[in-house]
This record gives sequence, structure tokens and C-alpha cells, in this order.
Amino acid sequence: MEQAGTMTERAHHPIRLVVTDDLQRNRLTSFFRLILAIPHIVWLALWSIVAVLAAVANWVATLVNGKSPEGLHNFLVTYVRYQTHVYAYVLLIADPFPGFGGKPGYPIDIEIEPPQSQNRWTVGFRVILAIPAFIVSGILGYLNRALGIFSWVLAVLMGRVPEGLRNFAAFCVRYEQQTAGYALLLTGQYPSFNVAVSE
Repeated sequence: MEQAGTMTERAHHPIRLVVTDDLQRNRLTSFFRLILAIPHIVWLALWSIVAVLAAVANWVATLVNGKSPEGLHNFLVTYVRYQTHVYAYVLLIADPFPGFGGKPGYPIDIEIEPPQSQNRWTVGFRVILAIPAFIVSGILGYLNRALGIFSWVLAVLMGRVPEGLRNFAAFCVRYEQQTAGYALLLTGQYPSFNVAVSE
């Protein structure tokens, strides 16, 4: 089985994507990927409702204390990690069926540093400050979903996806998740385009 290497952001961004995927895809599970993903899509939607409430509580707490409370931070980190796993599975950026708990170790995984002190002014206006990142993230998200169709065809026909396609899709997911992390106050650092691939 070919090892595609590890992709990790080398810049010191507090939200980093780690890729240990091997590019191989099971043709049968790839063909039925959207059907197989239904339980994850439902669970992610339910989890998102609670995450919105946690995000509001986190915003108030961070605005008051200048730092995200560890419990809320960890809950939102787990949510973002699970969301990353689901996106990677649905878009064929990774092949294994993910777990439902957002635990580390999936072939497309996210690392997020512990809570850090943040400027209260930027916390107060975070949603407004994040608008440019939301726009870029939305564009990358739509592009990634369109490329997901191409990945699906290649996975079903060839049993693998090209490394360049997988890497670009992973880059899009990384930027989307850095944007989510910035908006959820998991970091005060703006999303970054810097990414490096190591073999």
C-alpha cells in the first residue's frame, strides 16, 4: 500500500491539519459513500445545535475573562475535529469510516492548541472580523464539494485518488476549519494559507 506521507502546516498556527492518508479507496464503500455517511450527517447536525449554544457561552466567557474556559474550549475542539472527520469521509479525502466521538487518530485530523489569552476587542467583534475568512472559506468549500464529485468518480473507477487532488481538498478543509476555529474563539489567529507537505 502506497504511503502518501504526512501533510502538516509548518507555520505556527494553533489549528493544524495532519494527513496520514494512503490515497487508497475501497470502490464499494466509495460508491455508496453518501448513504454510508447519513448517520454521521445526522449526528453532526444534532451536535451543531449544541455547538452553537456552546459557542455563544464561549463568546461571553472569553469576552469577560479574555480567555476561553477550558471545558468549553475542549468541547468545541472535539466538535471541530469530528466535523473535520466527517468532511474528509464524505469528500473522499480519507477512506475509513470515522468514529462518532471526534477522537484523534483519523487519517485526516486536526490539532488545536489549548486556550490562549485573546484580545477582548477582537473577541467582541469576532464575527465581523471573520467575514473575509468566511467568504474565502465558502468559496473553497464549494470548490471542494465540486472536486468531491471528481474524487468519487476516480475512487470508484481506480480505487484511489490522486495525491494532488487529495492535498488540495485537505487544504480547503484546513482553511475551513481554521475559519471555524477563529469564529468559535478557539484561537485569536486568523486563518492562514501557509501549508507544507512532508513525505
